[in-house]
Amino acid sequence: MELTVRDVTRFFRVSESTVSRWIKRRGLPAHFVGGHYRFHRTELLEWATSNRVQISLELFDHTDSDSQPAQTLCESLEAGGIFYKLPGGDKNCALRALVQVLPLPEEVDRELVLQLFLAREATASTAVGDGIAIPHVRNPIVLHVGQAHLTIAFLKDPVDFGALDGKPVHVLFSIISPTNRIHLQLLSRLSFALQDGGFRTTVIDHASRVEIMRELNRVEGNVAMPDPESRRIV
Repeated sequence: MELTVRDVTRFFRVSESTVSRWIKRRGLPAHFVGGHYRFHRTELLEWATSNRVQISLELFDHTDSDSQPAQTLCESLEAGGIFYKLPGGDKNCALRALVQVLPLPEEVDRELVLQLFLAREATASTAVGDGIAIPHVRNPIVLHVGQAHLTIAFLKDPVDFGALDGKPVHVLFSIISPTNRIHLQLLSRLSFALQDGGFRTTVIDHASRVEIMRELNRVEGNVAMPDPESRRIV
């Protein structure tokens, strides 16, 4: 709970009164501690993705003093891969199928990763609407990998994930990162990308790898030189 209301106004580029209204009316996740609201970065990103609220991307790309440039989604997706027609049936089976295709190091216990995913889903659904979910654990999966992996898995049949919009899930995103910082960077970039209509539609339509990469390249090209005014929320 390291973030204050002022931090949140910077991340979303809104006023403090808007933040207060979102807490009361739109379920913005906040923790009242010592007479003040405090926030988790990951919870803010989850909420922003589900509610299609734009974020200040560059602020999440620099979460500490490390000057290393953020890894792009395109680079991460090249490493993580895109998989089609995974078996589902129910949420457990869908997540098991996802874990089986993740490019995990040989020493990683895939059954443990599955149980972490399931435990997270038991506390709150990771569905973000329009048939998309981003399965992850509350503490990011940080493994000894050379670079982060973003994986997209398309289910053969939609599965009920308890999404707020009531739509069954058929698209799963997963992020495996070498550090917590990189996990937050990629989650923020994914949240930003999913707010782009073209990229979102391409994913929902289970488009080809070439089409998905083309759209993702376009989206990331658009944020290479971010314009704060273009992302201001009125």
